[in-house]
Amino acid sequence: MSARVRIVIIGGSFGGLTTAYELRRHLGRERAEVTLLAKDEHFRFVPSFPWVAMGRRNLEQISFPLAQPLAKKHVAFAQETVINIDTDAKVVSTTHAEHPYDFLVVATGHRSANEAVPGLGPFDGPGHSPMSAKETEELAQAIRGLLADPGPVVVGAAPGASCIGPVYELAFELDHLLRQRKLRHQVPIAVLTPEPFLGHMGMGGAGTIRQLLEGALEERDITYRTSVAITRITTEAVEAEGLVPTPSLCSIVIPPLAGVEAVAASPGLSNPKGFVPVDDHYRHKTADGVYAVGVAVALPPAGETPVPVNFPKTGHMTEQMAEIAVRDLAARIDGREGTTAELSARCVLDMGDRGAYMAVDPVRPPRNRIPTVSEGRRWLYTKQAFERAYLATARRGRRMPTTLGW
Repeated sequence: MSARVRIVIIGGSFGGLTTAYELRRHLGRERAEVTLLAKDEHFRFVPSFPWVAMGRRNLEQISFPLAQPLAKKHVAFAQETVINIDTDAKVVSTTHAEHPYDFLVVATGHRSANEAVPGLGPFDGPGHSPMSAKETEELAQAIRGLLADPGPVVVGAAPGASCIGPVYELAFELDHLLRQRKLRHQVPIAVLTPEPFLGHMGMGGAGTIRQLLEGALEERDITYRTSVAITRITTEAVEAEGLVPTPSLCSIVIPPLAGVEAVAASPGLSNPKGFVPVDDHYRHKTADGVYAVGVAVALPPAGETPVPVNFPKTGHMTEQMAEIAVRDLAARIDGREGTTAELSARCVLDMGDRGAYMAVDPVRPPRNRIPTVSEGRRWLYTKQAFERAYLATARRGRRMPTTLGW
């Protein structure tokens, strides 16, 4: 292999940015030419999307342009949309150019499969979702409408969803907002989740999080049902298999996820759902020189459930994947084998007036340690401080230690 390898990264969120920063930590400019491709010119702190929906943030406050911090790391940036990946020729084709590579890191994130639930818009149906910047802004507008004209709300997740945490955050935050506006008595809130029990979150639960969530929902008069398969959203209700329709004038439903179109359409790269199969080093199982990190990775569920719930992939977990992949990539360039590790998870859940902290190691049960679950106002302050610190650090071209997680 030549002294200077060509590395292409696809995606500019947690996985792509962490990969770029870590590559420069392990490989100097003289050893690797690194290019990051992203369809959006901005990094967005996705965990803050629920705050944008509630009007507590706007997108500008949780975003920064990618070009400048990447330039500080001597990483080339191109705002281009990938249309095909030829793993035999080792070329990434975009709407503007072709990018040959020796190593490729797929950090494309997801495509929201809103079509899985008829009526789950927001742009072609009455349902709302916070899974992209555009959708989140639309949801914020819908919540402003709810404050002006109160009515029943459903917050839930579709069968096969893997991003369950925002369901709880949105329900708690909306409850808190409505109480502040003295409107809570006019807005019944129901949570409908495919999880077999509250707090399962696709990872089999975490210590006492089930009891914490049950108590928190009950004390706030938020009704809930588990093992629910949402089938349709109308302007007046959310329908689910085997249940009477739940009245709802503002329906917020997390969809199942799929691989982005370019990855799904590239022969030999993904599984039928568009996710990339990898080994313990996050190397593609058959395509030479290809890695994948974050939501783009194909990971099996933590176990069978009556209604499908897929394995979660948080920003914290994505960064761990990127670190493992980069260590292996750098080791391969040196003719060595990289190290790997089980994924752990640490996250803070906004509960409106306070927060809850969870830590599991590893993510999949059984676990080496008893999960940590803690509740209090300090965790809400911690979550707010972490957002500000992460954005300030990342926009300067540096990585922030993520021992806390989010």
